[in-house]
Amino acid sequence: MNKDFVLRAHERGYEKFLSTGEASSYIAGHPEGILTRHSSFNFGTYQSGIPGFGRIRVFGDEVFSGAGSGYNMHRHHDFIICAFVLAGTLTHVNTVGNIDQLGPGDYYAFNTGSGGKHCELNLASSDLQVLYLWILPDRLLLPPSYTRSHFDAVTHRNRLAPLVGNADGALHISQDVSVSRLVADKAMSLQYAPKSNRHGVYVFVLDGEASANDISLARRDSRGVWGDEPITVQTDSEGADLLIIETIQ
Repeated sequence: MNKDFVLRAHERGYEKFLSTGEASSYIAGHPEGILTRHSSFNFGTYQSGIPGFGRIRVFGDEVFSGAGSGYNMHRHHDFIICAFVLAGTLTHVNTVGNIDQLGPGDYYAFNTGSGGKHCELNLASSDLQVLYLWILPDRLLLPPSYTRSHFDAVTHRNRLAPLVGNADGALHISQDVSVSRLVADKAMSLQYAPKSNRHGVYVFVLDGEASANDISLARRDSRGVWGDEPITVQTDSEGADLLIIETIQ
């Protein structure tokens, strides 16, 4: 989708899956597993929302409820899948050879490349909240790979921190896409300068309230902007927690 937009929280796609329902071969957890998903972008029948944004195909705000809930082992190829854990503990298993547990602030980048499988599970009774981002790679059939890292909100308070991309300390991926996070506890303003007029910036408010180019955004609201003009992001006096994702057309 190569035009500017504002997407309010209630306008996102919404789906609810039961582990005992039609998707039981895919949805983990028995007998009470529940998975809910709010989708910013659509991707065939997998997610509903508005058309994808540049090289981004999926942005899923998901909750796994019930011990054992999540996704059973399943296959992907030629997608870079990133997960950002907001609450709870994510158990991730993949065919690269990783059995990983990720808590709040942890995140990973899984390049499925020529073919890889993974499963995503919540093994606790408390809910797991996680954001999933799917990105088209710039090269096909790469060897599958998995990397992970951690975002410390205290260490990075009131400054934009690179999570994914080519910046120092970020998880490097095979695409001109970057993900940054800002956790502010006060009113502050920053200008984000896109790389070129072929780039787009997606601002997603995880919590609190902010504005992007004077458009007010509440919790789970988002805005997409195309072009090389700097984007002014302003948090209110109570602060905010937000992601800034830059992609190329």
